[in-house]
Amino acid sequence: MRRALVTGGASPIGAAIARRLAAEGVHVILHAHSGAARAEALAAEIGASGGSAEAVAFDLTDAAATAAALGPLLAGGPVQILVHNAGTHDDAPMAGMSAAQWHAVIDVSLNGFFHVAQPLLLPMIGTRWGRIIAISSVSAIMGNRGQANYAAAKAGLTGAVRSLSLECAPRGVTANVVAPGIIESPAIAAAMNREQIAKLVPARRAGQPEEVAELVGFLASDRAGYITGQTISINGGLA
Repeated sequence: MRRALVTGGASPIGAAIARRLAAEGVHVILHAHSGAARAEALAAEIGASGGSAEAVAFDLTDAAATAAALGPLLAGGPVQILVHNAGTHDDAPMAGMSAAQWHAVIDVSLNGFFHVAQPLLLPMIGTRWGRIIAISSVSAIMGNRGQANYAAAKAGLTGAVRSLSLECAPRGVTANVVAPGIIESPAIAAAMNREQIAKLVPARRAGQPEEVAELVGFLASDRAGYITGQTISINGGLA
């Protein structure tokens, strides 16, 4: 059974991805930090539904803590699918943004990607099959007021993944970016109503986490073996 690590697995998009991968017969390792209890509950839900999942909690901005958490996981064999979904917001116009706000957002999305991906690469490459999928954002493509830190972090993933795809393609490992637009979540519901979303998005609605998960599930499958180095945006025509 292939194993997948989904960072930020307790978030709406992360949970949908975890369910989709589990439905494909993948053993899902749900990473969380502050949402550890939600990850545990989701792992139990997947198990009760006939899937296979476990939860693990660590701070992926801490390189040593991440390495310590991944060690026991890798002792059980390679992790062949990585979905780096973890991210955070701390919005402010750059003129009023603190260094702490800048670094905290970069740390989770971009530095966290390195901390979690680098230890998995050699074992994954050794199997001659692997899938690396980084969840970016339409903000990385369009920019967004008050999100210079978030857009920079998510755009940085594109460059990292593109380079990684060149390094790994000869070894059967693909690396791609998925850039969602406005996807339904408690955070979106608090920030925008349906009328505002309909005016902004050509499709006149927010996307569903399950729609993102379907794309990720495809990219993580054997069917997508010839797709690598790509950024695919799922945004209802927004960008």
